[in-house]
Amino acid sequence: MDSITMTAEELEAVQQELRQLESDGRRRIAARIKTAREWGDLKENAEYHAAKEEQAHLETRILRLRDRVRKASVVEKSGSREIVEHGSTVSFRDGASGESQTFTIVGPHDARPSEGAISVASPIARALMGRRLAETVNVETPSGRRQLTIESIS
Repeated sequence: MDSITMTAEELEAVQQELRQLESDGRRRIAARIKTAREWGDLKENAEYHAAKEEQAHLETRILRLRDRVRKASVVEKSGSREIVEHGSTVSFRDGASGESQTFTIVGPHDARPSEGAISVASPIARALMGRRLAETVNVETPSGRRQLTIESIS
């Protein structure tokens, strides 16, 4: 079983979503299915089929969230502003372009680079982890080699 590293806050968010889907989500779908059944012939009832499809998606999401909770390995964030760790928000300057970027290092399932959250398993995060303020690291990314200088850690 591969563990999924996440902070306590990330685990709580997954558990909260799971609780919501298992209660309100299931109730809402059940009500839709019940209403659609009352409309008659199920073979030609598009609302019924749409509700059943939504139910299948919901149950799949619930199974995936349960799996994430089961595999969760909580990492304690020290809160250090000196060392990059899982959960840190890091600003760095790219040596080639001179451009600064800021990302929060999160678990693989919570990564959304366009929203400023990169996976702890990404090349950039792996290169930054354990490094200190003002350190320069070299990282091989899919778009080529980059040299990054850490400007701030929070």
